[in-house]
Amino acid sequence: MTEASIIHIVGGGLAGSEAAWQIAEAGHRAVIHEMRPVRRTEAHQTEGLAELVCSNSFRSDDPNGNAVGLLHQEMRTLGSLIMRAGDAHQVPAGGALAVDRDGFSEAVTAALAAHPNVEIRREAIDDLPPESWGPTIVATGPLTAPGLAEAIRTLTGAESLAFFDAIAPIVHRDSIDMGKAWFQSRYDKAGPGGTGADYINCPLDREQYDAFIAALIAGEKTGFKEWEASTPYFDGCLPIEVMAERGPETLRHGPMKPVGLTNPHNPTVKACAIVQLRQDNALGTLYNMVGFQTKLRHAEQVRIFRTIPGLENAEFARLGGLHRNTYLDSPRLLDATLRLKARPALRFAGQITGCEGYVESAAVGLMAGRFAVAEAEGRPLAPLPQTTALGALIAHITGGHVEAQDEGAPRSFQPMNVNFGLFPPLDRMPRNETGRRLRGPEKAALKKRALTDRARADLAAWIGGDAPRAAAE
Repeated sequence: MTEASIIHIVGGGLAGSEAAWQIAEAGHRAVIHEMRPVRRTEAHQTEGLAELVCSNSFRSDDPNGNAVGLLHQEMRTLGSLIMRAGDAHQVPAGGALAVDRDGFSEAVTAALAAHPNVEIRREAIDDLPPESWGPTIVATGPLTAPGLAEAIRTLTGAESLAFFDAIAPIVHRDSIDMGKAWFQSRYDKAGPGGTGADYINCPLDREQYDAFIAALIAGEKTGFKEWEASTPYFDGCLPIEVMAERGPETLRHGPMKPVGLTNPHNPTVKACAIVQLRQDNALGTLYNMVGFQTKLRHAEQVRIFRTIPGLENAEFARLGGLHRNTYLDSPRLLDATLRLKARPALRFAGQITGCEGYVESAAVGLMAGRFAVAEAEGRPLAPLPQTTALGALIAHITGGHVEAQDEGAPRSFQPMNVNFGLFPPLDRMPRNETGRRLRGPEKAALKKRALTDRARADLAAWIGGDAPRAAAE
């Protein structure tokens, strides 16, 4: 064992927490610098590490048919603290892994606080970390302090792009009228810890839906400051009223789609649209409105959302909001191990690198921690196979984009969730038992299974043993 090193981590979100855990578990000392509660943000509610500020869902947990489910599996195989805490504090959510946000954050905070190799310093870092710190991981997320963001821009000579994430409201369960709403998962899918009746569903007929869309579009929104006016949204987290503005049918083909659900109060009538609410805490007393991130003013949210059948008397534990996100032009600024080319002692992790989503953020933190450990021990770490979910995500961040062809055109690198489009294509498309080439849904399902099988085998080979393969299976 080489002499233990001290590695600093700026930011105690999901990425910073995961990076610190990987470093500490490898026998090195991790020092987390977290600005809360010394300085608070508009999005955070607590001072806990790994606080979930938007949804409480880690999305699909299916490792055979979904890229994020595969990422879950790979992270578990590599000893992820974030996944361990998520599994321990899951709440029913159909085929998704959703968590009790308070229990989850408390578990991550407690695990890191109790680890003998972890030190947590509550302090704000308003400039580049001093060179005397040595190896440092910057995992400050979408709410990077302005001073630190400006220092990064000055060092790199680049303008970081920014975009907005919107936050969905949370409703008290006992204020929902279950004489109009009902429990059911789409297609009755149970998923991890679920029963097949994990969502509360509120149906709208055509007249109600049209009125709701009109109210969304007309509702008073949060105003933008001058410097925010040109900031775009991340497409995976569009405010619901922005989606409505794209066309009156957009929502009923998106978060309000009525498919796979049957209203037991009126089973012969098909709803025009359905609002789903997902359990947000372990007690089942709070439910968040799925896909209802919004920039409507608070009074407008209460007025408009109470027009939804079943929510006429809804009491809101939290109303929706908006926060600004900042990320790097990572393919140009970072090397293959997430080090800043202009100052290699600095690594970056989490959403500031251009990944999007809780799990992706933690996954990049996991790899940043492992890269830092390998460097501290003076041993090479073989590149992750791009055929794995982890490898595909890192490859996108560090180079998987297309350069703009025209001089002066905006850069093409954009925030990205993990998806099968980031994976190299299969050498041979799957066929059925008779050797016939497949089409349609059957082809898609077998293709995803082939991609995930390949990923598991390649991750096991990268780790270097059969034990990880068995664990994955």
